[in-house]
Amino acid sequence: MSQPHPFDAVVLAGGRATRLGGLDKAALGSPGRTLLERAVAAATGAERLVVVGLRDAARAPADAVLVHEEPPFGGPVSGLAAALRAIPASAPTTLVLACDLVRPAEAVAVLRAGTTPGADGWIAVDDDGRRQPLLACYRSAPLRAAVDALDEVDGASLRRLTAPLDLVEVPVPSALCADVDTPEAAGRLASGGRTWTCSNPRGRRDPA
Repeated sequence: MSQPHPFDAVVLAGGRATRLGGLDKAALGSPGRTLLERAVAAATGAERLVVVGLRDAARAPADAVLVHEEPPFGGPVSGLAAALRAIPASAPTTLVLACDLVRPAEAVAVLRAGTTPGADGWIAVDDDGRRQPLLACYRSAPLRAAVDALDEVDGASLRRLTAPLDLVEVPVPSALCADVDTPEAAGRLASGGRTWTCSNPRGRRDPA
């Protein structure tokens, strides 16, 4: 079954990128193929597109809503909460993507193919069984409820946010879950390398 429509999309582009020396991840890549542009293309068809934490507003698509988490660098849950606040009335589902995914369009296609009715959402799981909460499609109402149930979103973990949700795990090859999280990965991206692995051994928690 394909992803239910209509849907909103949230691209998380914030974070300090300390492991990359503070580089702007959204700008990495080649012209027309930056990481941000890849993520935006993967969200094609969204009713509303919200980009969180973008350093250079000039890089944003014309139809995107730009927001920043408060306080700055509050983490992905804080960024997601800011995005949901920017959408007064959500579409039935919300696609959530980190902006540093290397092959997001392919990953989203696999995720969409694995959706089934009756769940709170669908979350990518790599070849090693690691959940990827920033490569997932959530039903908007339970996602909002999970955010609202948190005492504090600043610094909150994605694991805690998603714990109460009934999520269908969709197998997605690790190569499609791969991100740019190290100087070596940035070098492969610049050279057009095609061999990728997930850099976070415990699954994605922070797009920094």
